[in-house]
Amino acid sequence: MSERTPKPSRAILFTAFEPSGDALAAPVIRQLLHHDPKLAIYAWGGPLMHRAGATVIEQTVEAGAMGLSALRRFSEIRREVRRIKRWAREHRVLAHVAVDSPAANFPIAKVMRKAGAKVIHLAAPQLWAWGRWRMGKLRRSTDLVLCLLPFEEQWFNDRRVPAKFIGHPAINRRVNLQQLRERMHGLPQGAPRVVIFPGSRRQEVRANTRLLVSVYNELQGRHSGMGGVVVAANPELARLIRRRIKVFPSGLHMITGSIDAAIAWCDLALAVSGTITLDITVQRKAMVGVYKTGLLSWLGANILLRTRYRLLPNIIAEREIVPEFVPHIGGPMPIVKQATRYLQDSKNAAVQSEELHRVCLRFANHKPAEEAARLIRKVIAGTPVT
Repeated sequence: MSERTPKPSRAILFTAFEPSGDALAAPVIRQLLHHDPKLAIYAWGGPLMHRAGATVIEQTVEAGAMGLSALRRFSEIRREVRRIKRWAREHRVLAHVAVDSPAANFPIAKVMRKAGAKVIHLAAPQLWAWGRWRMGKLRRSTDLVLCLLPFEEQWFNDRRVPAKFIGHPAINRRVNLQQLRERMHGLPQGAPRVVIFPGSRRQEVRANTRLLVSVYNELQGRHSGMGGVVVAANPELARLIRRRIKVFPSGLHMITGSIDAAIAWCDLALAVSGTITLDITVQRKAMVGVYKTGLLSWLGANILLRTRYRLLPNIIAEREIVPEFVPHIGGPMPIVKQATRYLQDSKNAAVQSEELHRVCLRFANHKPAEEAARLIRKVIAGTPVT
């Protein structure tokens, strides 16, 4: 913005540091501008937020945390905090919407709170899983947490952090099966059909691709007509998968994107844990969850993580409805054993499908972007959100 241009008197700042945060924030920005086109929305964010109508000051989500060392990531965050602090001195910001990425957003929220802005977290920091010592920090610099998972609202309210459940964009959406069937025509033939989701970050793909392809190989030995698809989240990760798997096994193909079509096509999904498990949940397809780690990470996860389950469908259901190998330090055979249960006996897949349907019911009647925008407006206006 030019120094000669009058600064808008009503502005909201969004900060996102992952592609997933860019996707989460964009429809909320669109809803805010739909209700108030004169609102000025600024962002440290990405292309989706820009297309939704935000003025993007810094591009911060193109690579996200992919491939960055912890030291470099910490240095990047400190630099962005300093830039935002300088920027905030020249702009009257009514609200700061911190989109996920608590490691980056906590120090920014502290700065913006001191500058007089209301602070809203879009996606709750997963303190219920680990890092509960940060609760005091969250409480001191938060006006509202917008929760994507149904149990989070009560959990944060019980700890004196205002919170509201708004639903989850992976669940609260319409899946047009007819359109997906049309997009399935280019996918390989074969039966049964197995889809592999090796992760959306470089470190996930590096750690899990060979293991999941080994699982596919073992399963193919038991089902000679089996077809498979590896889904790369973007072209960069597709290139990384090609480097990890020099020669693809017979019947295994790779596509980029087309996540929903690949889920609709498959009989079984092998998925690295994360939001993708909710994308699979909404179509009620059988799945097995995996996250391969080294021994030290395995030990650390078992010490630090406070939840009994690690996959989102199981966390929400509060029981294991999806076999999970998270974290996993072994080879493919335990995963193969669980996968075989669903491929050899359709009753097992049907039981899991029904359990996934029950998970979806806990999100019924929510519209995440609309509810988030409405609650952000209420916080700005000083209106109670309950």
